[in-house]
Amino acid sequence: MSCKEYIPGLAGVPATKSAISCIDGEKGILTYRGYDIADLAENSTFEETTLLLLYGELPNRAELEAFDQQMRENRRVKYNLRELMKNLPHTTHPMHMLQTAVASLASFYPSTEYLEGGEESRDYINEVTIKIIAHMATLVAMWEHLRHGYDPIEPRKDLTYAENFLYMLNGEEPDPEWARLLDACLVLHAEHTINASTFTTLVVGSTLANPCSVMSAAIGALSGPLHGGANQKVIEMLDEIGDVKNVRPYIEKRLKNKQVIWGMGHREYKTKDPRATILQKLAEEVLRDKAGLSKTFEIAREVGRVCEEYLGPKGVYPNVDFYSGILYREMGFDPLMFTSIFAVARTAGWMAHWREQLQNNKIFRPTQIYTGPGPRCYIPLEQRG
Repeated sequence: MSCKEYIPGLAGVPATKSAISCIDGEKGILTYRGYDIADLAENSTFEETTLLLLYGELPNRAELEAFDQQMRENRRVKYNLRELMKNLPHTTHPMHMLQTAVASLASFYPSTEYLEGGEESRDYINEVTIKIIAHMATLVAMWEHLRHGYDPIEPRKDLTYAENFLYMLNGEEPDPEWARLLDACLVLHAEHTINASTFTTLVVGSTLANPCSVMSAAIGALSGPLHGGANQKVIEMLDEIGDVKNVRPYIEKRLKNKQVIWGMGHREYKTKDPRATILQKLAEEVLRDKAGLSKTFEIAREVGRVCEEYLGPKGVYPNVDFYSGILYREMGFDPLMFTSIFAVARTAGWMAHWREQLQNNKIFRPTQIYTGPGPRCYIPLEQRG
């Protein structure tokens, strides 16, 4: 490949070296620090998986308890930030709120000068990592109340990360099964190599920008429907289909018109997204125990079957967004929240990549292929036709 060859979207072009996660797209395998995602989703927790992503190894009991306690102690946010959120229009999308609020955290956790090495730098990086991850779920839950005109519910220190998020949303003791399912969703969404938002993290982080600015930029990248916003689009599509009997004609029409079928296909996988396989299994187990499979889930299964019939031979299968949105709706979440919940989880991976970038930092400065006109002389305004 010539250094001057243009590769749209940088597809297949290595942008960095990383020890954080790995995808085998042919076999449908995703690993975090060498651990299979299916193993982590079944046996780990979001708190433990976050530590694994940040530091490279599964923690011992004392390390996990210390980290968990630090996360619990840092869930509350300053009243200034709450007031800022109150003054946003109630129509503000949760992702736009989150990007604004996280960028504003730089006012509370300043100091780019702490990113250039030494013990003081290490302490700052560790502290701000915990604060940002701890704040994310709090901000998303707060906005769900504020945008409807109500005061937010204060976080609790006696609950896990997933349990506290559910509590802050509805003010009730969290259902253990829903909490465990949400925790698994957070684990599955925590990291996925150099996608658009993680690449944004690397680019902005390489300038030694404040980490709050780095995370805000990543949130902006995730907000697009071609990235994190797809799970909301899936629910809108399933609602539009309306009934199982409408699935086949709906899919056939969209394929004929070359329209996107939301939640189908992934650039990295030539088989079914392993995260989608795990979520489908978890969903079927939990929903049967609750109140049976919902109409939405039945429609989704039929969409999966029809799409596999038409698209499977091309290597296009359901991805993680296809099932995560369904599960979030079953938990009672507003579809507008779906992408912000994705952001809550992915902050763990973003922070891991940000920290890794700082260890051997070099500012990103790619080149381009110029396609404009050659050298021209300036023509005075009065001489132009």
